[in-house]
Amino acid sequence: MRFFLSTSWFILTFAAAAVATPALKAPLPMDQAFRVEAHWDGPDIALRWQLEDGYYLYREYLSATGSDGLSVEMATPPGVIKDDPGFGSTEVYYGTATASVAAPTTGTVKVTYQGCQDGGLCYPPATVEIDPATLAQAPGWSANEAAPPARESPAAFPLLSKAASPSAEGSGIRISDQSENGVVGSLLDRGGVALLIAGFMGLGLLLAFTPCVFPMYPILAAALSREGETLSAKRGFALSLAYVLSLAAAFSLFGVVAAWWGQGFQVALQSSTATIVVVAIFVALALSSFGLFELQLPSFLRNRLARRRGSDGSLASSAALGFSSALVIGPCVTAPLAGALLYIAQTGDVVLGAAALFALGVGKGIPLILMGTFGSGLLPRAGQWMERVRHVFGFLFLATAVWLADRLLPAGTGLLLWSVLAITFAVVIGAFDAIQPEAGILARLAKSAGVLAGLYGVMLGIGALSGATDPLRPLAAMAATRSGDTASTEKIDKTSFRSVASSAELSSLLADGPTESPSLVYFTADWCVTCRVIERSVLPDARVASALDGMRLISVDLSEITDANRALMKQLQVVGPPTMLFLDAGNNEAATSRLVGEITAQTVAASAAAARKSLP
Repeated sequence: MRFFLSTSWFILTFAAAAVATPALKAPLPMDQAFRVEAHWDGPDIALRWQLEDGYYLYREYLSATGSDGLSVEMATPPGVIKDDPGFGSTEVYYGTATASVAAPTTGTVKVTYQGCQDGGLCYPPATVEIDPATLAQAPGWSANEAAPPARESPAAFPLLSKAASPSAEGSGIRISDQSENGVVGSLLDRGGVALLIAGFMGLGLLLAFTPCVFPMYPILAAALSREGETLSAKRGFALSLAYVLSLAAAFSLFGVVAAWWGQGFQVALQSSTATIVVVAIFVALALSSFGLFELQLPSFLRNRLARRRGSDGSLASSAALGFSSALVIGPCVTAPLAGALLYIAQTGDVVLGAAALFALGVGKGIPLILMGTFGSGLLPRAGQWMERVRHVFGFLFLATAVWLADRLLPAGTGLLLWSVLAITFAVVIGAFDAIQPEAGILARLAKSAGVLAGLYGVMLGIGALSGATDPLRPLAAMAATRSGDTASTEKIDKTSFRSVASSAELSSLLADGPTESPSLVYFTADWCVTCRVIERSVLPDARVASALDGMRLISVDLSEITDANRALMKQLQVVGPPTMLFLDAGNNEAATSRLVGEITAQTVAASAAAARKSLP
């Protein structure tokens, strides 16, 4: 009873906190969020920005240039230190910001500034042009003293030019409203944090049926089977709930890490080392399922749990198992959510990150709770049937390991591994054994499944030798060769892209070449495993080559993060690789065309079509 009261209180508190958290409002246009005015203050020009509540301005990005393009001296007062997880400690202004600019002898002054929505998106730099001849005398405040409260009024001087919002002034690209791109921004805009939590819980429920989550089912089933014949529905619910809550708590750590670690989280998440470690864990789980050894908790933890007899000890053991399970499968599951997680990392909101990932863990655990509650009577007991089930789960573990390892291997090697796995499964399940006349229907169905697996394994092997890479289409290469259906357009690979490393290089490249051509800007990195999948399996696709025909292909290599490419990422609101921006002939990003994370040939073709449709 105490356990049910504790968990009920925990879930109700979490739900109440999620609903009570204020919704993040849709970002205002830049000229409304940061209203700037100017006047004469002695021999200098005094500037003041009136900032809306929930917005701040960067001190280090305040600058001024004359009409000749040379830098103009600007004095700014100290700001407030803000810990930005993506860019370190920075000095910002809230409420109002002031500056003093030395007036030029001739011409106008261009003032550049940049700010962010607190907990939301960061705007690209914007520039206003001020004509000193039109300025009024001092209205009672100075740039060297505290500014009065912000007024609900437009700028106090005529703006000769203003950067459109949102845009990337330095690179010459006008980006689309990213609130429409990405699950986090969309959910926050539509319903705030409450909808975000519900959305992540639903997404977790969908992920519960993906290959990466398969290990949780046999792990929990093994924990429940230890209860023996005494396992009831109520007991199964308690054990599975403890498992899922600990699983979700472990996943909430990913939110904390994403919020505080920032870009380093993505490097660790998509690195080859992380993938190799997860592959090794799945192989170990498979070998354990085949009976080669038994995986156990560390001895000190087993001894501690053994001292806690009764239901509390079993619940604690199940909770520890759930927490460790999340650490095993976490990197695999979160890879498809890299875009959403890294958006959270950019905001630096620890509470939001932890709550969203906790909801994701709860969503993934809902089928586990149902299995533990209503399937307790169906779980196999000790015996030959249980051994068969363990072997099946062992092959599922190996299949997951091959699926992950395929991302790191040369093209075609993964298909050979799939072939070996399918044929081995056929042998183990008895496809080539003589079946007894008295064998039941289940034995005959198992033999049929084994024969089909063996045939599929042979096709996979033939496909690998013929140059195929897709396990779902192992004979596609042979079929294309036989029919003479070879791609008329040249295949696209990494060498098809012209690389840039800064905003200036990108702007120069976009200005070079046919003005009627749309462009693709692809952010990639050597350490990005998902990028390797795209470059090996997506870009060479004939549909991609046809969709991108005639487009300027530009890549930004983020293998080494520098000040130049970090500034470009910030200007274009790119969180990390892989990201694709599709631009029309006017260098405007097509609405809803941005691709982040894992993509397919169909999504690339659709985004390219959107860029062509937006041509003037």
